[in-house]
Amino acid sequence: MKKLLAEFFGTFWLVFGGCGSAIFAAGIPNVGIGFAGVALAFGLTVLTMAYAVGHISGGHFNPAVSFGLWAGGRFPAKDLVTYILAQTIGAIVAGSALYFIASGNSDFFIDNTQAGAFASNGYGAFSPNGYSLETAFATEFLLTLFFLLIILGATDKFANGKFAGVAIGLGLTLIHLISIPITNTSVNPARSTSQALIAMGEPLTQLWMFWTAPILGAIAAGFIYKTLLQKKETA
Repeated sequence: MKKLLAEFFGTFWLVFGGCGSAIFAAGIPNVGIGFAGVALAFGLTVLTMAYAVGHISGGHFNPAVSFGLWAGGRFPAKDLVTYILAQTIGAIVAGSALYFIASGNSDFFIDNTQAGAFASNGYGAFSPNGYSLETAFATEFLLTLFFLLIILGATDKFANGKFAGVAIGLGLTLIHLISIPITNTSVNPARSTSQALIAMGEPLTQLWMFWTAPILGAIAAGFIYKTLLQKKETA
């Protein structure tokens, strides 16, 4: 139960901090944090929670990460469903908290006919810059693949584990700097689910892609690291 609570709170913080920065702080004229600020916010959420609760649950905070660690031989298949449920519930609760806070502003409304509604992800007309389904899929697949390579490498028993959280947090920051203009950056199905469920409309119908591409990319990374990169034990 402690592991599941750690995943719940870690994913809550990721969504609340990352998506919250996009909803509340990114677009304020003259003083808004912009894309770079949102990218840094997502990285900081993972970095801080990796050190806060990573020692309890492993610090996944993302269904794709759980799948990738399973494929890499670092996580048992029997725990996949419960971890993913804890992550997704944490994300949805965070999204609901963001909605409640945003509703305190009389000017607040969600226009789900526009890209990025309530920090949701999208492709085609719902991509921030109109990127197609194919290019959005490739982006989410590749960036999640490299995110998992960073995680698997930084947490390898032969690596300097003291700095794993820094590498992973900065890796997620870089991922957002690349892909916010393309898909509004997912690489995390739970994060995508929380915002799509609140935005509804087209963001919800496109949600399938933000489960499929990250999970496939993560699984590919797990097998690549385990078979091609992982240092073998010597006798």
